[in-house]
Amino acid sequence: MYGPQVTAEPRPLTHLLDDALVHRAHHVALRMDAVDWSYQELAGLVDRFADYLAGLGVGRGSRLALCAGNNVEFVGVVLATARLGATLVMVSTAWREREVAHAVSLTDPTHIVHDGAGAARLDQLVTDRPVIRLDAVRAHADALRSIPGAGHQRHGEVGLDDVAVVVFSSGTTGLPKAVLHSHRTMHHAILHWIVSLGMTSDDRLQIATPPSHILGLLNLLAVVAAGASVRLHRRFDLDAVLTAIESDRITIEMAVAPIALAIAAHPHLEQFDLSSLRYIMWGATPVTPSVAETIHRRCGVGVLPAYGASELPVIAVNPVDRPEQWRLDSVGLTPPGVELRVVDLETGAVLGPGSAGELQGRSPSSMLGYLPAEANDAAFVDGWYRTGDVGAIDADGWVTITDRVKEMIKVNGFQVAPAEIEAVLLGHPDVVDCAVYGIAHERTGEAVVAAVVLAADSAATADELRTLVADSLAGYKRIHEIRLLAQIPRLPSGKVLRRDLRATHLPEESRAAG
Repeated sequence: MYGPQVTAEPRPLTHLLDDALVHRAHHVALRMDAVDWSYQELAGLVDRFADYLAGLGVGRGSRLALCAGNNVEFVGVVLATARLGATLVMVSTAWREREVAHAVSLTDPTHIVHDGAGAARLDQLVTDRPVIRLDAVRAHADALRSIPGAGHQRHGEVGLDDVAVVVFSSGTTGLPKAVLHSHRTMHHAILHWIVSLGMTSDDRLQIATPPSHILGLLNLLAVVAAGASVRLHRRFDLDAVLTAIESDRITIEMAVAPIALAIAAHPHLEQFDLSSLRYIMWGATPVTPSVAETIHRRCGVGVLPAYGASELPVIAVNPVDRPEQWRLDSVGLTPPGVELRVVDLETGAVLGPGSAGELQGRSPSSMLGYLPAEANDAAFVDGWYRTGDVGAIDADGWVTITDRVKEMIKVNGFQVAPAEIEAVLLGHPDVVDCAVYGIAHERTGEAVVAAVVLAADSAATADELRTLVADSLAGYKRIHEIRLLAQIPRLPSGKVLRRDLRATHLPEESRAAG
């Protein structure tokens, strides 16, 4: 076990903005396009949003599903939901109808707010409960400006152990599981992240990746908790990101493999002044040493590896205050308040330093549990969260990850469940059998491969199957390659031998590369 406990007294998330307002009222909280919002201005917007949503019945016990991209209104709804003591359910704009319908059924939100930019048309998909356009929230909130006293009252009680946030993490069942976090667990996660990043009120970040992911939400809440500043980008554009580092003097940059690769490969990287950066944090996917080394060589900025999960947001980070010790072959050390152990894959016995096994974590930041509830049976062992990752911890506490127990595929930091794609493929009348697995990919971390057995007289093509999946699931779940095989290797029990498929994977074999 590694890491002492954090002793800071937890408080509901609504206090994050209250504290920032007291200490940093006129400091820039948020930048969007050419507009700056101070904490005072942001707090006013949040209170008006809260007033409007409260008038629609949102309050303690409500569950508000939010499906929106990076914009000021998104931030306003996130913080207003905390202000009201309601539960925020984060729905990805990349999801299609099948995924959104599952998330709505699983979490049963009382209200839905969306910006109309998602892959699924929420206003058409959901007809049995309030579906509110984000621009309508903004319009009604703006109207409250002219009403004396509007937007200044506080709303209801908030319990530390109330469910504050629901994010989604794909599971072996093939459809996303809902991960439940309380105000207490999120308080500790935010504190761990601030300490791990060495974040202060002088820091400036930017968010250009989807905000519905735990990392985007954690970054946003940590900025508010630290009284720092954040720039939002509506979409990822590398030149815009690099330009903002220079113009805003960004101090902390977040990256996953595709972003880091794009930075390293930018033909004019040296023309941007990136000297304000303290580091580039690399998370969600394993660090590619050659890419990290290229970035450092070309612009002088170091890469800070980190490791976390939706279920336990901050698990390990390289020591931010000791850059001379950063290692590209390790995700780092556990932050104060997080304990990590390694157990034998077969017996579950706790192993000593240097031994490889499943990594399991325990922390006050660990999730409350999953929906559906039956998924919790396999998620914890005696209070320890099972990460599903295979790794080791050396005698000095450095954590390395070598494999995954679970069959999940991680594409651009997003988890992809093979069973979900297999279910779509098996819906094609000519697909007799199939197995989906991941292979290493330089740009995305991993790529999805589908081994498919077609009926003897089938005229179906690989492109047809790829289109079927693309039309049914989010874009990051697209099939990179299809292999047409005579049979799928399985154990007598029926379990697919995915390791055998990976071992025999040959680029020149029957395929259709994406």
